[in-house]
Amino acid sequence: MDTNYIVYAVVAVVLLISLFVMVFFFNFIRLYVQALVSGVRVTFFDLLGMTLRKINPTEVVNARIQAARAGLNISQMEMESHILAGGKLYNVINSMIAANKAGIELTWQNATAIDLAGRDIFDAIRTSVYPKVIDVPNAQSGRSTIDGVAKNGIQLKVKAKVTVRTNIKRLVGGATEETIVARVGEGIVTAIGSAVDHKDVLENPDRVSKAVLAKGLDANTAFEILSIDIADVDVGENIGAKLQGEQAEADKKRAQAEAEKRRAMAVAFEQEMVAKQAENRALVVLAEAEVPKAIAEAFRNGTLGVMDYYRMKNVQADSAMRESIAKT
Repeated sequence: MDTNYIVYAVVAVVLLISLFVMVFFFNFIRLYVQALVSGVRVTFFDLLGMTLRKINPTEVVNARIQAARAGLNISQMEMESHILAGGKLYNVINSMIAANKAGIELTWQNATAIDLAGRDIFDAIRTSVYPKVIDVPNAQSGRSTIDGVAKNGIQLKVKAKVTVRTNIKRLVGGATEETIVARVGEGIVTAIGSAVDHKDVLENPDRVSKAVLAKGLDANTAFEILSIDIADVDVGENIGAKLQGEQAEADKKRAQAEAEKRRAMAVAFEQEMVAKQAENRALVVLAEAEVPKAIAEAFRNGTLGVMDYYRMKNVQADSAMRESIAKT
């Protein structure tokens, strides 16, 4: 009885092993044969190991075949490491093949670093072969032109097109298209502002593009500027005259404010003088009120007699008569 159990157990184990071998065989035989006929050495243990490491064997095998056909020597371990790091293996392989065909130097380390940095390495290689054109200003910025003012005060509205090529060596850590657009826009404004007359820019728009291109605006960026072309130049407002008019209006308002200030000060001074005159008149009245008191005191002291008082009154009457005659 025990022998039967042992036989059954052995048969079950053999069946399980056979089932596992069959599943393994049917899953990996196609990849093994595909790699073998393509000249790529891949063992069943390699395929099993990739499965256990949660790596898609089909992706690795196809990438190795693609790289080998293109003459690239990239090991299976390097490909697996890049996948485990979260990279896009097909993008890297395709970009290296494209770079090799275009004569662009691109190593596996640089390609994987660019891919892991989040940049589209294949698009960068394509841009290196076929330069792209960037509109300045960018339509997404909400502006349609770059506006600058010449020294004679005339505003010019400019549209430019910048032809760039990706610089693979500066792709990691290099500035993006937004920096190119901002620098070119700044250079256009500076070039227009340096023009003595706006007609000089209208006659020779290439002066602006040459001046901007000479500044080396692609420094520390992921691109190399090939050309800057002025697509359109339009005449805008007379900013100089507008600013002068606004300045004149401001000067007028300031002068009016100063005049109003002086007028208010004059009115206040006049009112002050009126008040002072009234004050002095009151003092005179007070002084005149003291005269009868002084005369009475002189009568009491005997320093002023009656005749003296009448003579004084006669003198006052004569003075009043002469004043009335003089006024007549």
